[in-house]
Amino acid sequence: MIRPGSSPLLSTVKNLLRLGMLTSAALTSGCTAISGAGPSSKAITRADGQPIDSAGIKIMDLTDGLTRQIAANQHTALFSEVFAEPSDGDILVGKGDQIEITIWEAPPATLFGAGSSDITTASNARTVDPSRIARQTGLPGQTVGADGQINVPFVGSVQAAGRNTQQIAADIVARLRGKAHEPQVMVKIADNAATNVTVVGEVVHNLRLPLTAKRERLLDAIAAAGGARQPVGKTTIQVTRDNIVETLPLATIITDPRQNIMLRSNDVVTALFQPYSFTALGAIGRNSEIDFEGTGLTLAQALGRIGGLDDTRANAQGVFIFRLEDKAALGLADDHNVRTTPDDKVPVIFRVKLRDPEAFFLAQSFLIKNKDVIYVSNAPLADIQKFVNIIGSLVYPAISVQNSTR
Repeated sequence: MIRPGSSPLLSTVKNLLRLGMLTSAALTSGCTAISGAGPSSKAITRADGQPIDSAGIKIMDLTDGLTRQIAANQHTALFSEVFAEPSDGDILVGKGDQIEITIWEAPPATLFGAGSSDITTASNARTVDPSRIARQTGLPGQTVGADGQINVPFVGSVQAAGRNTQQIAADIVARLRGKAHEPQVMVKIADNAATNVTVVGEVVHNLRLPLTAKRERLLDAIAAAGGARQPVGKTTIQVTRDNIVETLPLATIITDPRQNIMLRSNDVVTALFQPYSFTALGAIGRNSEIDFEGTGLTLAQALGRIGGLDDTRANAQGVFIFRLEDKAALGLADDHNVRTTPDDKVPVIFRVKLRDPEAFFLAQSFLIKNKDVIYVSNAPLADIQKFVNIIGSLVYPAISVQNSTR
């Protein structure tokens, strides 16, 4: 019978236990060898023994003052501020539009008499004097050419593009005087091919919407396209006008009438579904990219959506938010030495200490931005616990075998 004290297996167990104690001591002193979900809090604060601030990356503790400062600078550009309201004049004729012209000539009609419709000026048409008959002539519809002009009989070429129908009619009347007897002219747009807005994206029907004298607004265009296909709270509207591109949540446009802007020719309206997201990594419920509504999301809500921190390994003092932020929002507008990206953003890491009760109030007012990265580091003892579990998985089966040989 083998004595327990002399068992080679038991000696191996003792050696493993000694190794476990030595490794735990090394881990406690900071020499971590167990792989984790990402860098530790200390590794984020210091890289290769040097503070990360020296590399131009700012590390800032999330405080009430900083939260208020960032919120003051996180002003969303409103459509009413960015896009100028078009004038209240009529829709202008454009190249490619088809227009119709009707000319009236007072009696006695001298220029447009033959083949024209008669409009009597007498109360009794059976006793009317032919000299008292006004003549109405409807010209065939014609398309505004690439040169922006149309041709009118007895008038010649008339500039149409860039003018409203009243201006075109007044020009024709002026040039008919002396040729026709007291002419009057009406011009109307029969087919609006030039003055349109384009509606695309997450709408029921993509379309080109002709603008009329009604002066269609943003919600008119969305309604004409059948409305948004996604819920209002998860839809944002992007308006492109010339070189300006701005986006607002659909809910904001509905609740704030000022953002329901008047559209202009060649505007592009795009409905987008869930364009905002943040990435969550580390010791949390689940690592993933999370979409959120354009109306905004607070840090507290973001932590809730990822299932909170992992109780078994998360470091409550090691919650970090990685962001590219405006210099002004960080109070660094006058600092010319700070490192910036090509679009003048500052790489910044916000540190949140959730062991402080005040941090939960700050988390309710700190807004997450699109493309933020939330990272939660492992607690210092989490790696030690990992190693102990590994040792335990080796030791306990060995002890069971030793006991079975007695």
